[in-house]
Amino acid sequence: MVGVRVEMPSNQPIVLLREVDGERYLPIWIGAPEAAAIAFAQQGVLPPRPLTHDLLKNVLEATGNVLSEVRITEMNDGVFYATMVLDTSVEIEARPSDSIALALRTGARIVCAEDLLDEVGIAVPDEREEEVEKFREFLDHVSPEDFEAPGS
Repeated sequence: MVGVRVEMPSNQPIVLLREVDGERYLPIWIGAPEAAAIAFAQQGVLPPRPLTHDLLKNVLEATGNVLSEVRITEMNDGVFYATMVLDTSVEIEARPSDSIALALRTGARIVCAEDLLDEVGIAVPDEREEEVEKFREFLDHVSPEDFEAPGS
């Protein structure tokens, strides 16, 4: 996981996932509320009352369930799909953005289908690593307020 950023000029938030043992990145366009939820989790922001993803984490814990992993499974017509897998092998279809926000709160691993990475992953060769480092620096300084919708 690399983080969340706002794509210009569309001003559309994306979450950027990085292959652990490779040079491919998977950009997933997401909504502003989901971007804020992911940014909150990455920055360790604890709201005074549980937000939706915090609530779901609390429900999982209260019922003795553990989120084992999040699988980014496919993309159809430009829309990504994910599955949340519980330690009981129960699989729940979900949006990738919600799944990632919950995985960050629970420590669950995030995986992507290899054929999906082959299809839509973006390779960033080592010589472009400096650009990626600049992006990481941006992520270190971004705040959840950067993802608020205009007029909210």
